[in-house]
Amino acid sequence: MTTDTNTDAQYENYYVPAQSKWPIVGAIALFFIAMGAGSTVAGLFGGNGPWMLLIGTGILMFMLFGWFRDVIHESMGGLYSAQMDRSFRQGMSWFIFSEVMFFAAFFGALFYARVIAVPWLGGASNNAMTAAVLWPDFIPGWPLVKTPGGTETTAMGAWGLPLINTIILLASSVTLHFAHVAMEEGNRQRVKLFLGVTVLLGWIFLGLQVEEYVHAYQELNLRLDSGIYGNTFFLLTGFHGMHVFLGSIILFIIWLRVLKGHMTPEHHFAFQAGAWYWHFVDVVWLCLFVFVYIL
Repeated sequence: MTTDTNTDAQYENYYVPAQSKWPIVGAIALFFIAMGAGSTVAGLFGGNGPWMLLIGTGILMFMLFGWFRDVIHESMGGLYSAQMDRSFRQGMSWFIFSEVMFFAAFFGALFYARVIAVPWLGGASNNAMTAAVLWPDFIPGWPLVKTPGGTETTAMGAWGLPLINTIILLASSVTLHFAHVAMEEGNRQRVKLFLGVTVLLGWIFLGLQVEEYVHAYQELNLRLDSGIYGNTFFLLTGFHGMHVFLGSIILFIIWLRVLKGHMTPEHHFAFQAGAWYWHFVDVVWLCLFVFVYIL
């Protein structure tokens, strides 16, 4: 009996959450976002695509805040064990891995277009005769500012707003690191300061990206339908901007929690998970800056 009792004492209580409505709410939000974005680009549904996109974004925000609220209440209620903490870490690790593969697909499309498709249209790989007949005036260079069909645009320079945004995002990664170190040291005032600065820098980045897009559309004629260069430019930078937006929301909620006295130097995985995500977003932007803007 003594041995059995000691063995039982080694097991931890594992909290099993009740059924949640938030996954289906998130699925509905993503449906409206996908339909709204697609119909906006294609001009479907009588021009109501932007409204569908806005509705989807609103539902997504509702889902995020509601789901975060439930998890915060469970955490502050002492329902999570060490095993639950390990589950969160594994889940966040797999989530970031899925994001790596997501962006790998878009970078793969960019490299395929630059290294294979565009040179082939210009006559490479034994395609010289076809290229001479169908696209005699086509110049296979990158960025592709003139497509074989005659669509012309202007490439976005790297040393204006993109460089400023790169500095801002790198600075935000540094301030977030300082905030993380302060959290581990128990210095809550420094955490509030540096984490608040990180969120502010993220919002500035988004604001400057909007300004860059306005400049691209109004002055450079660089649009989503400006050939493969416009496609890859807006898909890569746009999806990255969406991730910056989501990351800034996560860090803002963490900042609010710090203001309310949540988290300790020993238990602050929510902060750590947000930091992982933000640093990942920064690395993606560095790759974007090199392969989309510079090369």
